[in-house]
Amino acid sequence: MTSMTAARPRRTGHPGYNLTKPRQAATAQDARRLARVALAAWGLDDEAATAALVLSELVANAVRHAWGPSVRIAVDLPTADRVRLAVVDRAARRLPELRVPAPGDTTGRGLLLVEECADRWGYDLLGSGIAPWGKRVWAELKVSQ
Repeated sequence: MTSMTAARPRRTGHPGYNLTKPRQAATAQDARRLARVALAAWGLDDEAATAALVLSELVANAVRHAWGPSVRIAVDLPTADRVRLAVVDRAARRLPELRVPAPGDTTGRGLLLVEECADRWGYDLLGSGIAPWGKRVWAELKVSQ
């Protein structure tokens, strides 16, 4: 079992937590746990399962399509009615693409789940506009306390 001892709360601004983990499939479990714990801390238990699913899918995409040894996972509460889930990876040129898989495909449904569950999602390039070093793929959920 992997440890979440490296999860860090935001020091300033809105509430949030981040965690840097190896870019491997087992990290999805830590992402789900971080989402559930953070939402429970904010009294948003009813939305925790959806947040865990969405964040898990964002991690799975980074594991499958990015490169580099690690990813950064973030769960933030920028406003009282919105949770923002994000994964940062080093593959600035490999942008997320919503696609519809063929019926026999065994992969390719992650962003469809994100699209269905999130109120909105997208990505931000990180670093210089000329030579970005990575990207942040994020999804936002409307929540009620």
